[in-house]
Amino acid sequence: MVEISTRPVVAAPDGPTFGLTKFLDPLSVPPVLRPTAHGCDADLTIRAITSRARLHGELPETVLWTYDGHFPGPTIEVRRDRMLRVAWTNEVTGTMPFAAVRIPQPPAGTPPEDLPANRPGYPRNPDGSPADGATLVDGVTELPAWLVTHLHGADANAGSDGWAHNAVLRGHSQLTEHPNRQPATALWYHDHAMAVTRWNVHAGLFGAYWIRDDRERALGLPDGEREVPLLICDRNLDTGATGELTGRLLFKVPAIGTAMIPFTGPFTLVNGTIWPHLEVDPAAYRFRVVNTSNARFYRLNLIDADGASENAVVRQIGTDGGLLPRPVPLPADGLVLAPAERADLVVDFRRARDRSLRLTNTAADAPLEPDVMQFRVRGGRARDTSRLPDVLSAGPVHLPGDHDQVWVGLVPPGTGGEAHPQLWELRELAEHEIPPLPAADVVQVTDPRTGRTRTFRRVASLFDDAVSVFIAHDAVVEWNFIGFGGPPHPMHIHLVQFQIQARRRFTPDFDLQLGGTRTPAAGFTDVPLEDFERGRKDTTVVDGGEWVSVLARFGESTGQFMYHCHILDHEDEGMMRPFVVHPREIARFHPHPGSHPHEPYRGA
Repeated sequence: MVEISTRPVVAAPDGPTFGLTKFLDPLSVPPVLRPTAHGCDADLTIRAITSRARLHGELPETVLWTYDGHFPGPTIEVRRDRMLRVAWTNEVTGTMPFAAVRIPQPPAGTPPEDLPANRPGYPRNPDGSPADGATLVDGVTELPAWLVTHLHGADANAGSDGWAHNAVLRGHSQLTEHPNRQPATALWYHDHAMAVTRWNVHAGLFGAYWIRDDRERALGLPDGEREVPLLICDRNLDTGATGELTGRLLFKVPAIGTAMIPFTGPFTLVNGTIWPHLEVDPAAYRFRVVNTSNARFYRLNLIDADGASENAVVRQIGTDGGLLPRPVPLPADGLVLAPAERADLVVDFRRARDRSLRLTNTAADAPLEPDVMQFRVRGGRARDTSRLPDVLSAGPVHLPGDHDQVWVGLVPPGTGGEAHPQLWELRELAEHEIPPLPAADVVQVTDPRTGRTRTFRRVASLFDDAVSVFIAHDAVVEWNFIGFGGPPHPMHIHLVQFQIQARRRFTPDFDLQLGGTRTPAAGFTDVPLEDFERGRKDTTVVDGGEWVSVLARFGESTGQFMYHCHILDHEDEGMMRPFVVHPREIARFHPHPGSHPHEPYRGA
């Protein structure tokens, strides 16, 4: 274990800030690496190392695992269609720099200030051992740094995608090639090691990755010091013997039996600082926002000192996969960002001269302190040559209507006695294959497009079950995610940027004990898509009682990839599955479930 700083600590009174001064520290901006600035392919080495950082000016230093010693890691900026080769080198010393603790789930009606996720520390006996039902998650503090980096949202061959089992120990490197054959966008990179992603990312292993192209440059958007990454996350901190904040990270989660509720914490960080401020000119700024939290959803609103909305000065110009066709206003009640989702925002501060504005989180499960950060707008006038065009991009590429389909069911915790939500890969049954219903592992859906009831059987759910999704290279595939109950899941498909086709709401009739539907899912109601959902996406939320279909072309890279829920606890607990993309000509010689080795490829 790494020793924690012995610097005097701060007492932690009750919330919402636990003694920390809001907006004390300036926003830290990670350094920028431009490995392709000279117009050619480039090589880059990024070192994962153990480092220390002060998350707030009134806290001791925190021990972290970081890329190149920065929390978040450096922003990597590349040019479109220029190859970047990266050696992600593991030089981390010591073991996991925090403890993971289970706290009994409080009863319904517990005041927000008493919820475990909203308080630092955990109850201890005089000897330091956990008390009042709290238990340490065995083995977490002994975990070595076993790391593999995934460039989230990137089109790259499978060997460079960050396969979860291909992690490396200290002294070894992961080598990747990123062709960057995508329109200008803001991706992000983070650790993706099997079963420990939640803890490796919590320790600090994530950063931003920007792709540039000529079209974006010609638009005249805010740039230079007026283009700022905002990587938002939440964390918890441990406390000492008298309740003081020690600065040490804490992974504290409520538990129901053996099931742990996904992590959320009381402290909101932007670029590694708790509740920072940023001094800005009365001019337009571009903010590249990423939700890097484990499980926290944010509903972002810009307000003034009196709490009045200033959302009118904000326009969203991009999402996960790049620029939207045109700027759009924020939704009336704020912009929701699920874990891994991104938003490209332009904020015009000219009408806020000599005032302070706050970015807040108004989500239903926001921490006791809803503020995220503060903007301090200077007085006077500032030179601003940027502009916000009416048209930003040509829009998503039209995909043909004839396409293969993948069906995925998201089933609630308790199914088959499992403590966590599950991801079911589904195969549609022919009429003669349908068993007497209802039946375990069988779900039915009345397709609103045709009125036909379709019957599916679970064919896989664990990550190490046999691969059942095979996709022909250059195929267009519709993925259908059906939430049969339980919490919302931000579903992420590696390799592609997709287009959301439809979001439909229904009332599921899923029986937890049976492990299947009692009656077909029906009564679907279309949910209008938000303006920003019409752009290129790689992550989208599927709530319980929702069917979301997305369309993507698998047109460049090949190999074995993953898709999963991006609540990192859910991912580590099994909501992740592989899929294969291979040439259509190869498929006829590659037997897999539902095919014959000498039959032509028939789709996923």
